[in-house]
Amino acid sequence: MYGVVAHFDSNTELYIKQIWKELSDKAVSKYSEEVQDRRPHITIAGYDSGLNIERFIAEFDSFYESKKQISITLSSLGTFLNSGALYLAPVPSKEFLEFHDNHHHYFQIYQASAEIQYLPNNWIPHCTIANRLNEAKLKEAIVYCTKRIEPLTTAIVEISVIKAIYENNKCIKAPSIHTKVLR
Repeated sequence: MYGVVAHFDSNTELYIKQIWKELSDKAVSKYSEEVQDRRPHITIAGYDSGLNIERFIAEFDSFYESKKQISITLSSLGTFLNSGALYLAPVPSKEFLEFHDNHHHYFQIYQASAEIQYLPNNWIPHCTIANRLNEAKLKEAIVYCTKRIEPLTTAIVEISVIKAIYENNKCIKAPSIHTKVLR
């Protein structure tokens, strides 16, 4: 599987990684340790392994060559129903939603390989803080993060193609295989 993910400025990335570490130290969530190479991000698109990755990367370079950084505000916590996941959610600004829509419009030729939950009108933009939590740990994570996390005004400064590598049906690595720094 491949993903297209948006990365934050370095200060925000460090802030979120600190939250991950604190949740791990408190034995609430090991999210940050489950996957090697994990970085805080918002997934823009996902594609199955049938994707022609060489062609996709060439088009990715062309599309993102002149794209500018986007300012966003992460100001709320959320959870997906019955998932045990906790995430930070961005304010859905017009600029950010257009950034997402433009990606999917440009890469429409790859829609047969696209994961449906990341398509326009299905997508819930989020940055995962913890996942696979039981009810008690989810409550603990929500209480902790509600008190600990301040609203974050940040920027999406780069966009990457990642490859999820699985072992025994579990993702163990998700390295960036190609990155474009936004202007």
